Amino acid sequence: MNLLLGIGNPRHGDDGLGPLFARAFRHPDWRCINAATAPENFTSLVRRLRPGLLVLLDAADMGLPPGTLRRLEPAEIRGRDFGTHAPSIGQLADYLSDCAGRVVLLGIQPATTSPGARLSPPVRATLQALGRSLARNQIPG
Repeated sequence: MNLLLGIGNPRHGDDGLGPLFARAFRHPDWRCINAATAPENFTSLVRRLRPGLLVLLDAADMGLPPGTLRRLEPAEIRGRDFGTHAPSIGQLADYLSDCAGRVVLLGIQPATTSPGARLSPPVRATLQALGRSLARNQIPG
């Protein structure tokens, strides 16, 4: 089984891309969880499910054009911040790495994370492409 944790604040524009995707994406090979701003609250569930693939999806300020998706392995971001939240998503990935066959971090560059903003067009397009990729069991980036 594949598991996706959608991380972020849905009331802050593109920061809500993870929860929005987790609520919208449906595919028989995937289970999606809206982890919102507290993904650490779902660690016991992930440990119980023991997915073959765990994807952590979050907005990530990487200094790239809005909507750019980047895939990183947990080892690439240990000790530094990746997403727009604390604690580091890298620490979360590290913590869960022993209970999933593989952990992949997907970050999407936000255009805006302002309170009350809507999802930006470039991020919306990236999420649509991500859905098509995951439906084919392909991890982009």
